[in-house]
Amino acid sequence: MRRYRKFIHVVIVLLVLLCSSCSNDDQSSWSDENLQTVLIYMPWSTNLTNYFEQNLEDLEIAISNGALRNERLIVFFATSPDEATLFEIEFQKDKCVRSLLQEYSVSTFSTAQGVASLIKDVKAIAPARKYAMIVGSHAMGWLPVNAPYSLYSSQKEYWQYEDVPLTRYFGGLTSEYQIDISVFAEGIARSGTKMEYILFDDCYMSSIEVAYDLKNVTDYLIASPTEVMAYGFPYAEIGQYLFGEVNYAGIAEGFLSFYENYSMMPCGTIGITVCSELDNMATLMKEINLRHQFDEEKLSTLQPMDGHTPVIFFDFADYVSKLCSDAELLEQFYVQLEKTSPSKYCLSTRSYYSMSRGRVNIDTYSGITISDPSQNSKAKAKMETGWYMATH
Repeated sequence: MRRYRKFIHVVIVLLVLLCSSCSNDDQSSWSDENLQTVLIYMPWSTNLTNYFEQNLEDLEIAISNGALRNERLIVFFATSPDEATLFEIEFQKDKCVRSLLQEYSVSTFSTAQGVASLIKDVKAIAPARKYAMIVGSHAMGWLPVNAPYSLYSSQKEYWQYEDVPLTRYFGGLTSEYQIDISVFAEGIARSGTKMEYILFDDCYMSSIEVAYDLKNVTDYLIASPTEVMAYGFPYAEIGQYLFGEVNYAGIAEGFLSFYENYSMMPCGTIGITVCSELDNMATLMKEINLRHQFDEEKLSTLQPMDGHTPVIFFDFADYVSKLCSDAELLEQFYVQLEKTSPSKYCLSTRSYYSMSRGRVNIDTYSGITISDPSQNSKAKAKMETGWYMATH
């Protein structure tokens, strides 16, 4: 009996050791697998190149502090109007190293096919379980690139103001370096990719129209509803939250903390949209629009979120609160808004900054804008957006 017990004990020990060995082998192969690839897309943006370089240096600080584990960071960076490079930032031997992967004779991908080809290049180089994208450039929300009323308006664009703190257009300052959001979304779809998040380090991109266009190609939209200071997102502070198990609350809180103490201009706004909730929001807004019509006499009471005259981007929640007089329906809206743009992710300083208006007080803030009530000629194309057609 003692010999039998001793034999059983030996067998158990061997099994434990064998399982431990298998577990270690599994863990080793797991640790070698790339779980996430993040693509930073920095097309030619004329006057932001130095700020982009600062963004990358800040990300390298985060990486030096351990932000990358089982993830890879690939960067498309245009340094002139007609050339760009694709490189990887890695942490090797106690420092960050940039490894050249590919050179391009174009500085931006302004077609759906171009966007798709870039993403496919990245996926071939750094295949992963999941993908995310950070876009750094100028931007004008959902406004179309080639609309004549946006190209030939006598009103200055925000980047044309001089001797004031600079903010950031999705693409460059002229149409050949810009891309429509709907085209951008089509390009991502053509690449066969669903992003975990898309972070727009650009002005005015946290809008319901932008989010609706992107709802099928990303799980989350991270952006600002107002102009973004040229410094951009504070990657040294939030970089740790962008990789691996993404911490959206950490991103929002880190952004707000940085801009509350930003010496040049302590103004910053961030919104994070849960894209899976956008169809539900569109259905509800269609019901609200069927029952209610906006009283234009209330236009001047709406919370503006830009520096345009007339205003193009209004706070979404403030607009709906003054559109819908049905208390029950309005309560449904607030419940859905909390699911779509959770308040814990939508944070702001007490004012936002615009190059044309300076600092503007924020009295109502939902982290996302809408252009439905805008009377600005540049917003005429709002009725052609996917959002407008889904909600009217």
